[in-house]
Amino acid sequence: MMSGKKSIQVEESEWYRIQRQASQFKDVLRDLPSLIDDVRRRTRADLDESFAAVEQRHLRTEQVVAGLSEQTRQLEADTTRRLRAQARQTQEALRATEGALRAETRELLAAQHRELRSEIEAETAARKAETARLADQLRAMGEDHARAEAAACAWLGDGRTMAALIRDTLPHERYAPRRLAALEARLATAEGSVGAGRYDAALAVAQEAFLGLSELRLDVERLDLENRVAGSEAAEAVTVVGRLVERSERLPVKGPDGEALPHVELDVDHWTHGDLTKLRDDVAAALARATDERLGTEELRALVTDEVPALQKRLEETVERARMTQLASQLRVNLADAVARTLDDTAGYRLEAGQYADQDERGSFYAKLSHENGNEIVIDIAPGSSGSGGSVLRILSYDYDVTAETELQERARAVRGALRGEGHEAGEAVSEPGTPTVTEPSYVQLSTEQPGGGATRSRS
Repeated sequence: MMSGKKSIQVEESEWYRIQRQASQFKDVLRDLPSLIDDVRRRTRADLDESFAAVEQRHLRTEQVVAGLSEQTRQLEADTTRRLRAQARQTQEALRATEGALRAETRELLAAQHRELRSEIEAETAARKAETARLADQLRAMGEDHARAEAAACAWLGDGRTMAALIRDTLPHERYAPRRLAALEARLATAEGSVGAGRYDAALAVAQEAFLGLSELRLDVERLDLENRVAGSEAAEAVTVVGRLVERSERLPVKGPDGEALPHVELDVDHWTHGDLTKLRDDVAAALARATDERLGTEELRALVTDEVPALQKRLEETVERARMTQLASQLRVNLADAVARTLDDTAGYRLEAGQYADQDERGSFYAKLSHENGNEIVIDIAPGSSGSGGSVLRILSYDYDVTAETELQERARAVRGALRGEGHEAGEAVSEPGTPTVTEPSYVQLSTEQPGGGATRSRS
């Protein structure tokens, strides 16, 4: 038995290149505005719940502040009122943009906070100067211990009240670790001075500690508000990508006229060997992080600016890879048909059977041809390098009579010419060492295939 192996490298055809340029991902994004609106409606309840917690905190703060001494009550009441107004403005801005603040809105809110901070600092400085003046008067009076003690104890009591409010209602350890403990230590120092009768020293330390606590409350409120805004944006952005992944699971397949083929779909996960499932898992992990109250503001912002675009890019690449893999699969059938017709016309070989390796459209396509003299040829068309769109065509000749090498070469040249005639960039035929055997996978699978046509349907 004389037989030979010839391989031809087939690059992607012009048709394949045109298809590569026609992105299918735009079909996934076609209704993106309505999808985003739907996501925002669904996440609005989470947004309202988050800011309801802030509102409840401010209501409790108002009750506590009402019990402060006259010297601090008005300042802290004004601070609470302004913080409450800012939270409401932020919530309304988020509702207006449904969870995703535009850059100008975010800058406006930041400017409002800077103005709030400036006003509070000015009032605090005035109150500090007034208290310092009182301390100087008490020192000058010398013997007015009762008045000095009353002033020191008032500031000390307000400090204790403010410290308890921060400890019980604000996530101070998350945003300003150890600051509360340090300020409470200052209050303990002032308390010790009161016990020792050093009221002027106690007044200065207690006032300093209280103003520090007031500043701590303002800082934590600001940082917490920023984190809630960042969390809302991150959750929305990741949820949108998750919905896009869901919509990408099965997509219509379009014919040469651009119209969707009836009863044919692109199973993206199948054609990418499970890459869509991996992406779905990564999106789920990102959403879990976006809704994790422990995640920092900068990490949440990085989710929006870096990770979400990367996930969407992966989705686009996954969809396009699935589409091109499916097209390449069909192209292998087309190549087999072209080779079979050429061998029929030039050497009288008739097509007997065709199938994908292991019935998997993502792998090689085999076609078996036979001659009336008993000779057989198996066409083995394997995918080329990943993403290339090319194929490797092997012509395996099982000749039971004597066939000259020149004839085998002529067959390969005829096949190459036919492929080029149909727009495929086919390289020169290369002889492979050894001879094909009936134990090769392609021959074994085709030997059990019933006679039939030379094309198979794409996966639906």
